[in-house]
Amino acid sequence: MGSTNENSCFGKALNPLYTDSEVTPGGSSGGSAAAVAADMCDVALGSDTGGSVRLPSAYCGVIGFKPSYGLLSRHGVVAYAQSLDTVGLISKDISLVEASFNALNHYDPQDPTSVSPSLRDKIEANTRIASNSGSKDRKLNIGVIKEAIIDLSPEVREMWISCLDRLRRDGHTVTVVSLPSLKSSLPTYFIVSLAEASSNLARYDGVRYGSRAESDRDSGPTGTLYGPTRTRGFGDEVQRRILLGTYNLTARAYGNHFEKAQRVRRKLQMEFNSIFATPNVLYPDNSYTPGNIDVVIHPTARTKPPTFDSIFDAESAVDSYVNDALTVPANHAGIPAISIPYGGVSSIGMQIWGQYGDDQKVLDVARLLLAN
Repeated sequence: MGSTNENSCFGKALNPLYTDSEVTPGGSSGGSAAAVAADMCDVALGSDTGGSVRLPSAYCGVIGFKPSYGLLSRHGVVAYAQSLDTVGLISKDISLVEASFNALNHYDPQDPTSVSPSLRDKIEANTRIASNSGSKDRKLNIGVIKEAIIDLSPEVREMWISCLDRLRRDGHTVTVVSLPSLKSSLPTYFIVSLAEASSNLARYDGVRYGSRAESDRDSGPTGTLYGPTRTRGFGDEVQRRILLGTYNLTARAYGNHFEKAQRVRRKLQMEFNSIFATPNVLYPDNSYTPGNIDVVIHPTARTKPPTFDSIFDAESAVDSYVNDALTVPANHAGIPAISIPYGGVSSIGMQIWGQYGDDQKVLDVARLLLAN
């Protein structure tokens, strides 16, 4: 759990791109990204709740794709934050990402969040309309979100500008758009995800299933049942998130924190609908006015991957949370997002966002950028 991969039960995973120092592969699916980067497998799965597939993919110089929420089944995945969790794909080859996505993109009745067959038909219809409306050479309107122009490292900013300049030279349009709620997406994410995590992880108490601490077994009827088991079973970061999430669900904090976060999230979803040209199949046509943006492009991470020493020297755990600032909005809206290595710099990723259900367009634009 977390964006640095230092909280694993089996120890930290290392970024295979760096052999002279211990560099984080990113997280939380850093092991999957590291395995692909090290050529241990062609395709790996990961769970993307706030960027956990895309951030490590950027750090490890591979492709990480988070499909639209509910397209890939979550059956068998341990729930962290069920309204955000999305199964994602990691590979070095965009063709393998697309083939794996097509193989897994089916309705699963065992997953209550799986998109229904009727909605899948609407998504497919939109995809056919888009493909029939023009050739693959149709010029795109690329969105740059004003609120996403944050404190980037010079090399990341330079690569982003280079990417946009290349698209302009190829005849595409780059348009600055505004999503005012984006600036609140990170605190909103940690309120919603931690609250859901505290509920989902409550089942791991050592009573109904799972391991139980020996002190629980030996303490007798007057002993503590949950404490030692959950302390042993969860690391410091997981415990921290459970406690914060539990607080956000208390009577004192629920209205001020959790309910407000849900309202911000809903507002952000509608702001995304207002910029994309493709209609959102989840909303009635008259509930919003669509825009003219095909996809949004911006960096996946603010910087290149840090060393573990620099992470341990950080003054606060909050320092690592800001790594998610450029990835969590896509999870709030449930939209497809992909991170690709760009410009020959293996640990800098460019991220492409599209409208909900517009997964094929996101994959097509990724293929376009990877072509050179």
